[in-house]
Amino acid sequence: MRTTITIAEDVYAEMERLRREEGLGPSEALNALARRGMSTRRSRPDYVHASADLGISVDVSNVAEVLDLLDQEG
Repeated sequence: MRTTITIAEDVYAEMERLRREEGLGPSEALNALARRGMSTRRSRPDYVHASADLGISVDVSNVAEVLDLLDQEG
């Protein structure tokens, strides 16, 4: 496919470096850079909630009672 694009200076510099080092044409170098970028996508790490023992036990099955308990201690 043929199209016209605007390439940022840093991307152009990397494309030119790749062209010189590997003897590629502009399209080949740009495609190689794009494929390299696509293959290094990383998924977001799983969220792990940090918790700490506060030394108290509260039955949270009834939210209203927990809120009343917190209001009393404040």
